[in-house]
Amino acid sequence: MTQLTYAKQNIITGEMKAAAAYDNVDADELKKKIKAGVAVIPKNVNHDFSPRAVGAGLTTKVNANIGTSPDHICFEEELAKLDTAIKAGADAVMDLSTGGDLNAIRDEIIKRSPVMVGTVPLYKTASLMEGLGREILEFTKDDIFAGIEDHCRAGVDFITVHCGITRSTVRSLKEADRLTGIVSRGGAILAAWITQNDMENPLYEYYDRLLEIVYEYDVTLSLGDGLRPGSVHDATDKPQIDELRVLGQLARRAREKEVQVMIEGPGHVPFDQIKRNITMQKELCDNAPFYVLGPLTTDIAPGYDHITSAIGGAAAAAYGADFLCYVTPAEHLRLPTVQDVFEGVIAARIAAHSGDIAKGVPGAIEKDITMSKHRRDLNWEGMIKTAIEPTKPLNIREESEDYKKDVCTMCGKFCSLALQDKI
Repeated sequence: MTQLTYAKQNIITGEMKAAAAYDNVDADELKKKIKAGVAVIPKNVNHDFSPRAVGAGLTTKVNANIGTSPDHICFEEELAKLDTAIKAGADAVMDLSTGGDLNAIRDEIIKRSPVMVGTVPLYKTASLMEGLGREILEFTKDDIFAGIEDHCRAGVDFITVHCGITRSTVRSLKEADRLTGIVSRGGAILAAWITQNDMENPLYEYYDRLLEIVYEYDVTLSLGDGLRPGSVHDATDKPQIDELRVLGQLARRAREKEVQVMIEGPGHVPFDQIKRNITMQKELCDNAPFYVLGPLTTDIAPGYDHITSAIGGAAAAAYGADFLCYVTPAEHLRLPTVQDVFEGVIAARIAAHSGDIAKGVPGAIEKDITMSKHRRDLNWEGMIKTAIEPTKPLNIREESEDYKKDVCTMCGKFCSLALQDKI
């Protein structure tokens, strides 16, 4: 059974209690949110860890993508990225490996991860074709579902499946005036497969088969946005919305089968369109948890896209997004390093927390009040301990000539806080 099954039977599970305790909310209230489909607890029955919930009224969670590529395969480096993401405070990791021994990498990440793990099973299916000396598009529907079941059996907690890439949405894409077309790897693979074989997407046509597999392991579906915009020019266009409508229909079917589901969203979105995108997703998908990739508010900041993403992510979280996928400084340039992973997680956590303050998540602003009190009192040790990441502020402080004094080199004897005592 799934957490949704238990919730519909008014049973509070151990997972609900643990997730509620993490977010400092009532377990019965969390159960009601899961029952309504506005929150999920991604936890495979085969993965032992303390779970966290994603959804309405909860802290905005952060995911970190790691994984190899065909051009850069280093098992140890990906495990170091996992450890770094956890140290930086990620609530989830996704293994997006496409090079090397994919099973070994995935299984070790699941084994070592104390947070939820997501994957895109289609990557393995396509890579398997290449390993057999065939073209990556030569897979069958049975190959797709065999790969999904393999990932579920291995203990993956949530899987991205691009069920909204259909013959209809591909046709919509071909008729659109897009600059960057499809930037989703999974979406591009399925769109090419549909076109080459003149057949419907198996994940859409045989959706009930998918639901049966994930139900057995209580794997949460993350309905992927294969037609997400890859540039601000393409944001909120017809292909994106057409796919979102399909995902809303599929989300309802998943809930009917008691499968937990969340929706993935754009992408590259101008700042003034973020609210509209969040509102539209909530309306079309009955308030299903929204897992936002970015959003990046401009296309001209390579090397700084963790900042671009944090700007959009903060707004998205404030308007109701529930789960942010980090973006690193290496986005659009290369596979991220361990340091890129760390910076990406911190940037996304800042965005998530900013959004939590705006939408009034219980306990969010109290952390900022604590920090402000320490600043008022010139309590440097307290400030550093309260920081979302204490290492960098400590290093910066210790580099100062006056780091042992009450004030800092910005103001010195002109410090407004020090002068307040005389007022």
